[in-house]
Amino acid sequence: MVRFEDLGLMDYQQAWDYQESLFAESIALKIEHRNGTSTKETTNHLLFVEHPHVYTLGKSGSADNLLLDEKGLEEHHATYYKINRGGDITYHGPGQLVGYPIFDLDHFFTDIHKYMRYLEEAVIQTLAVYGINGERSQGFTGVWIDPELSSARKICAMGVKCSRWVTMHGIGFNVNTDLSYFSHIVPCGIEDKAVTSMQHELGRALDLDEVKAVLKVKLAEQFGYTYAHE
Repeated sequence: MVRFEDLGLMDYQQAWDYQESLFAESIALKIEHRNGTSTKETTNHLLFVEHPHVYTLGKSGSADNLLLDEKGLEEHHATYYKINRGGDITYHGPGQLVGYPIFDLDHFFTDIHKYMRYLEEAVIQTLAVYGINGERSQGFTGVWIDPELSSARKICAMGVKCSRWVTMHGIGFNVNTDLSYFSHIVPCGIEDKAVTSMQHELGRALDLDEVKAVLKVKLAEQFGYTYAHE
């Protein structure tokens, strides 16, 4: 069972703090459960959100991959955060579907690589509904278009944190994203590959709520869960 929330457009720090609170709650419950002081089960959460323009740098990334200084960030109405997920730098902004699963993998499987592949597969299946052939690229996480060609381009970036098999952070899925913002970073630290969006691939804007609904179903199918009453 997963509790779903659509947070709408929310400041990155506010959403990060909310994730951290849910994450900490699950970790505390697991410790209490292990110590025999609680029998309460952890709750799984799936958050969907859009962020105002923001760049986030994972703990394994390089600040050199942000190509804007403080003045440049201000001029582009963007903020910048060093955060505690894996991966390098990425961009979030309006028109991008950001998904944050706060899952206790003890309810599913304790394999973080399998978890990442499941997230990728849900996005790949969502793209297929719209006639877009999303694929994996060997050696890289996320979902790509034409990964074996010189025109390879990433449509969904992924970066997660996992502790005691509880996850946080997640996916940045480019639906109607303003791709110009990616020109101010080296996306995910990968210099020779482009970034794309569903809008760019199809030549038209998508109904973001419709894409959210499809991805929500595909994630549930992939992981084999149902949603708690909303």
